[in-house]
Amino acid sequence: MTWAIEVVTDYTPCEELRRIVFQGEQGVSDEDEWDGLDDQAVHLLATIEGRPVGSARLLTKGGTGKISRVCVLKDVRGSGLGAALIKASVAHFEAQSNVARCMLGAQCHAIGFYEALGFIAYGPVYDDAGIDHRDMERTL
Repeated sequence: MTWAIEVVTDYTPCEELRRIVFQGEQGVSDEDEWDGLDDQAVHLLATIEGRPVGSARLLTKGGTGKISRVCVLKDVRGSGLGAALIKASVAHFEAQSNVARCMLGAQCHAIGFYEALGFIAYGPVYDDAGIDHRDMERTL
C-alpha cells in the first residue's frame, strides 16, 4: 500500500476524516472536536491514489510543537500509515529551528504505539472528550 503525505492549505478533507473517525466511530461531540484552532494549524493529509485516508494537525507554541487530531480510516489501519503520519509530523517540527520538543495527548490504548516512535508518557491520565488520554513528549 503506497500513500502520499503532504501539507495542505485546504483542510476540508482532514475535517471530513475527523468527522468519520472521532465523531462517527468514537462519539466525540462537535463541541469537543471543533476547538477553533484549525485556522492556526498546519494540516497533513495522507492519500492513497487521491483518496483521503489519514490526517494530523500541527500547532506550534513557543518551543513546543503539538501533534493533534491524528486519524486514519479503519480500512487503512495497521498498514503503517499512522506511524508515517507521526514521523512526518516530527520531521515538520525538526525543520523549525525554534522547536525543541514535540508533544501530543495520546489515547491511553495508543501509548505503546507512540512509545515505539520515541515518545515518553508523563503526567496523569485525563479525560478528553470522554476518552482517557495521557500526555507524551519527544525531544527533537
